[in-house]
Amino acid sequence: MPVAPAPRPAKETSTIVDHGSTLVAESAARGDGKSEYVQQMFSDIAPRYDLLNHVLSLNIDKSWRRHALRALAWTARPNGTYLDLCAGTLDVGATLARQTDFTGFVIGADFAIPMLRCGADKAARDVLSPVGADALALPFADATVDGGIVAFGIRNVANLDLALREARRVIKPGGRFVILEFSTPRIALIRMLYHAYFHHVLPRVGRLVSGHRSAYTYLPMSVAQFPTEERLADHLWRAGFETVTWERLMFGVAAIHVGVVAGA
Repeated sequence: MPVAPAPRPAKETSTIVDHGSTLVAESAARGDGKSEYVQQMFSDIAPRYDLLNHVLSLNIDKSWRRHALRALAWTARPNGTYLDLCAGTLDVGATLARQTDFTGFVIGADFAIPMLRCGADKAARDVLSPVGADALALPFADATVDGGIVAFGIRNVANLDLALREARRVIKPGGRFVILEFSTPRIALIRMLYHAYFHHVLPRVGRLVSGHRSAYTYLPMSVAQFPTEERLADHLWRAGFETVTWERLMFGVAAIHVGVVAGA
């Protein structure tokens, strides 16, 4: 009688699955099926997202977000309406809403609804409203917000130029659009340490804590595929922003870009 094939060893099966997950992450980072991958991936890791952000960045991400909010210059229009784009768990929007002199309103837009749900209790709904929305097709009329900010989310959009044009479209004349995003250090030693952490330590810890096989493999790959500071500034110019400026943070580990909408 025929002999049934022996079952594949669990370790070998796991290795094959991990390799497949890595290939999917690599493909998404390059842009193939990116929108679907990103939406599902962030929905999957939503419950552990905040914890991992703070642990993996040694809480530095909090100071970076505060720095980006200062760049937004919201104090010029403290009663305005502001867009937190690719808002995730609403950390940036909630931080703005808690500012002492802030009397305005924040819209937190993201297409990964579980992320928004995880951050829904960070601020009262009368000052921060989560909205399920795609950055490539924002459900807002032209010139309806006083400024916008996106923290560690713009590299995840499937079409960077379209997302920037959409942000430009909904921001009022004179308003600012601020991008806080990871970058790649230029100093050789810093870059070597950065890559060692980003490509080896972060994926292992991220996988262990989140339980997701490829999310924290995708992260460094997506950063590697993202434009340099100079090129991102060019994208902002082409999207219609003016007075585009940028600065590096922490030896170039991250960068803040600011684009101003003309016509104030």
